[in-house]
Amino acid sequence: MRLIITATATFLLIAPGYAQLQQTNAAAGPAATEIWEPVPEFIDSGSMPEGSYPPPSDAIVLFDGGELDEWVNVRDGTPAAWTVTDGVMTVNKTAGNIETRRRFSSYQLHLEWLVPENISGTDQARGNSGLFLASTGPGDAGYELQILDSYQNATYVNGMAGSIYKQSIPLVNPARQPGQWQSYDITWSAPVFATDGSLQNPARVTVFFNGVLVQDNFELKGDTRFIGAPQYNAHGDSPIKLQAHNDPSPPISFRNIWVRPLQD
Repeated sequence: MRLIITATATFLLIAPGYAQLQQTNAAAGPAATEIWEPVPEFIDSGSMPEGSYPPPSDAIVLFDGGELDEWVNVRDGTPAAWTVTDGVMTVNKTAGNIETRRRFSSYQLHLEWLVPENISGTDQARGNSGLFLASTGPGDAGYELQILDSYQNATYVNGMAGSIYKQSIPLVNPARQPGQWQSYDITWSAPVFATDGSLQNPARVTVFFNGVLVQDNFELKGDTRFIGAPQYNAHGDSPIKLQAHNDPSPPISFRNIWVRPLQD
C-alpha cells in the first residue's frame, strides 16, 4: 500500500510540471526541462550475489564476459571498441557509443552496471551513461533509461538513475554506492507507427532497478531530448544502445546483458 501511495503522489506532482515542459521553447536550453523536486525516497536494495544471475534458456546473450561480437560502434558500424577485462566490459569514451548488431521491437532485457569506486565529479558528471531502449539514429538519438551514480549525488530528478531521461522520475531511489554492481530488469513495449508515419501506440516501459520497481508501465511522450520536449519520429525495429558519455569522470562498466524478444 505504501508503494501505491508514493507512486500516486509522485504522479500528481509530476503531471502539471510535465504539461508546462511540453510548452517549453528549445531555445530556453537544457535546464528548462530539468525537474529537481520531489526527490524520490532513498531505499536500501540490499546487495547483488557475486556471481550474478544466469540468463534464461531462451535469451539472446548480448554480453557474457567474452567477446563483443553482438555490438558495433554507432559512428561507423565497425566492431565495438570498448574494453573487456576479467569478464567485464568498460566504456571507451574515445570510441563513443555502441549498439547491438541485431534489431529488436518489444523485449525483456537484463543488464548489470558498475560505477567505479574511485568515481569523481558531481551532478550529471558522475558515472554518467545511458541505456537507449531503442537506438533510432546517430549519437544519442533514441529512448534513454538513465545510468548515473545516484547514491548521495544530487541532480535533477528526471535525470537520476532509474529515470526515463527528462520524462519520468523514478518512484524511489534504490541506488547502491559506487563499487557495487547494480541491475536493470526491463520490459520494453516498442511504439507502433502507421504507414504514413503517424503514431498508433506509444512506447511503454517497466523498469526494476536493483530488484525494485521504479517505472511502472510508463507511457513515453517521445524520444529523448536534452533540450526541449520529447516527440516521436517513425521508426521500425531498432538496436539497443549503450552511451559513452563525455563527462570527465572515470568510465563505468557492464556485465551479464541478455534480451528476450517479445511479441508486439
